[in-house]
Amino acid sequence: MATMASGKEAGDSQTPRKYPGITSPISLSEPTKFDIDLNVKLVNTLKPYNVFDTEEGLTHRMVVLGKLNKLVKEWIKQVSLAKNMPPAIAETVGGKIYTFGSYRLGVHGAGADIDTLCVAPRHVDRSDFFSSFYEILKDQKETTDIRGVEEAFVPVIKLDFDGVELDILFARLALPQVPEDQDLREEVLLKNLDQRCVRSLNGCRVTDEMLHLVPNRENFRLALRAIKLWAKRRGVYSNVLGFLGGVSWAMLVARTCQLYPNAIASTLIHKFFLVFSRWEWPQPVLLKQIDENNRLGFQVWDPRTNPMDRFHLMPIITPAYPQQNSTYNVSLSTRAIMQEEFKIGLQVTQEIFEGKATWDKLFEPGSFFGKYKHYIVLSTSATSKEHHLEWVGLVESKVRILIGNLERTAYIALAHVNPKQYPPLNPQEDVFVTNWFIGLQFNKIEGGNIDLTFEIQSFTDTVHRQAISNGTLKEGMKIEARSVRRKQLGEYLPPSLLKFNKKRSLPAQGEEAGETPPRKKISLDSGISPASTPGSAQTTPVTVRKLSTKTEDTDTPPPTSASPPLPEAERQQGTTTPEPTANGTLDDSVTETNGSAAGTTEVKRPHSPDTPDTTADGNTTQSPPPEGSEVKAAADKQLSPDKQEAKDVDTSVDGNEPAPKRSHSPSNEGPDQKLQRQSPLTVEEDEASMKNPATPPSIDQNRVQRLPSGELPDISSPRTTTANVSVVKNSIKLRLK
Repeated sequence: MATMASGKEAGDSQTPRKYPGITSPISLSEPTKFDIDLNVKLVNTLKPYNVFDTEEGLTHRMVVLGKLNKLVKEWIKQVSLAKNMPPAIAETVGGKIYTFGSYRLGVHGAGADIDTLCVAPRHVDRSDFFSSFYEILKDQKETTDIRGVEEAFVPVIKLDFDGVELDILFARLALPQVPEDQDLREEVLLKNLDQRCVRSLNGCRVTDEMLHLVPNRENFRLALRAIKLWAKRRGVYSNVLGFLGGVSWAMLVARTCQLYPNAIASTLIHKFFLVFSRWEWPQPVLLKQIDENNRLGFQVWDPRTNPMDRFHLMPIITPAYPQQNSTYNVSLSTRAIMQEEFKIGLQVTQEIFEGKATWDKLFEPGSFFGKYKHYIVLSTSATSKEHHLEWVGLVESKVRILIGNLERTAYIALAHVNPKQYPPLNPQEDVFVTNWFIGLQFNKIEGGNIDLTFEIQSFTDTVHRQAISNGTLKEGMKIEARSVRRKQLGEYLPPSLLKFNKKRSLPAQGEEAGETPPRKKISLDSGISPASTPGSAQTTPVTVRKLSTKTEDTDTPPPTSASPPLPEAERQQGTTTPEPTANGTLDDSVTETNGSAAGTTEVKRPHSPDTPDTTADGNTTQSPPPEGSEVKAAADKQLSPDKQEAKDVDTSVDGNEPAPKRSHSPSNEGPDQKLQRQSPLTVEEDEASMKNPATPPSIDQNRVQRLPSGELPDISSPRTTTANVSVVKNSIKLRLK
């Protein structure tokens, strides 16, 4: 019997330990003394960045949360009494504030915000939350910068309360009262709730589930602090702009912890970059298997049954039911940027483990303002601070639409938005301005005029329609987009941010690493059309200036590394790399002219002397000969003035007649198809045309338009006329030879 008992105990001891995750761990190695020393150095490196909160800060946050919880209970009691509930019952209905996000995970730093959730019983509505509770918060002396975003995907009230930034969500449970010890992880609580309440509750549910799925919480927290700091310093931390938010970065770190359960933070950071620099997106990242038994009937992320889920580029799936993709905002450009940053991070951490670098190198900021030749400056302005906060929040939530519009342009390989907001260089009194910067990287092409006015116009119209529909648009609110070259950034930014002369530039798409790209001075003339009203038929004359191309003197050295890889979707579309021009250079000339209330995208297709063009009716026309040839000179003489005028494109919109919509999506077209339906731009450059105002451009009524969409409305969608609201819209044209 003793032998049998000892054998049973031996069998139990050999039972393998179960680790959380959908796969077995990659390595169970214990940390070495070298790993522990690196971990100590990591902590010392992180301290100057204020990623650890102080004892005083923790105490102050607890006091703020206590005050907020008291306000919630008093507010729910007032609402209960207002709805004729007996006072005795109104005293017991409860209500509570829960925390989630970085504060709940224990990785918040000094000055970080706190994500909170207000949970109320079933007789309290969301309308009460955004009306009576909003007013209660607004009347508190500790409250500043309060604004409500009721129409957001997850409705939220944002405010600063006694120096602590708070995001307050709302969820109503289908319960008559909310006890103090209510556990939100119970799935039964989701029964009979609307989608917005479920999404609000998911914040707390995902955070709690994540903490239960990591093998070592302390190692997870230290590694997550470092990764979040790295993401912010490298400019890839923003869910709303198409990068990853805090919960997404936390899930990636948690997955790394599952694969290396015994590793400490220093090793986890290196393994993090190793795993996700080689991850085959769009393969999803899962912390646990998705439950096939959908008992409550909520929509769960599943590309097998949900067609829209198949288009997600970088899916990271939340572990709590109903499982959702936390990265639906990621675009082709933002994914390519993050993939490149993963590779850079892997290279740096490898140097750290080899003793060739320190942890400080990992947290060096990127050189965004020295990385590209062309930028779009997106500016929002308002005449009051309160209106400006609302306006900035709305515009920021729609910037990803602009990135998508730019990505669909034939010759743009990458549209890189900087998540940081910048104030104006010379602020004006009673005018509040915020700027975003978008870097543009073009495919290597020969010749052509690219007009981005239609893409910009579609974005601004989307923002204004959304603002009009939810009542956000106020008098004095403006949105403006300008194209600038790198040398002109000094007009918008202080010199301390423009130390890029010795930084390397991204080579154009198709250039090999180490090659010296041709450098040309970019000539840009900018203009702003007078204020107009959305939907009005007023147009403004366009002044066109002659482009100049000069040799550029720059300190920028030749690039030493290749640009981020072209996304797979764009490689499938097919982008041709033309041959260099006769003088072996690529001319990047930019011009900007005043546009009317609407613009169009105009691309002058680069021609090859050996390749004929095919018209819409199937006829073949010979491409124009190269510049400087005798055949070219003869062809120019044969072109009559009438035909030259016919080449000019009418690009203005009649405010009373919407333009026809496209019969198909331009994203499904190849570059040749796009170029065939886009007209070339011809500019009269003689002195007589400079003296007289040019005819306002208009949209060609025969031009096929984009598909209409509730999320991405285009220029041809119906407009709502708003009086006394100024809208500044520019025409952004890029000339590439």
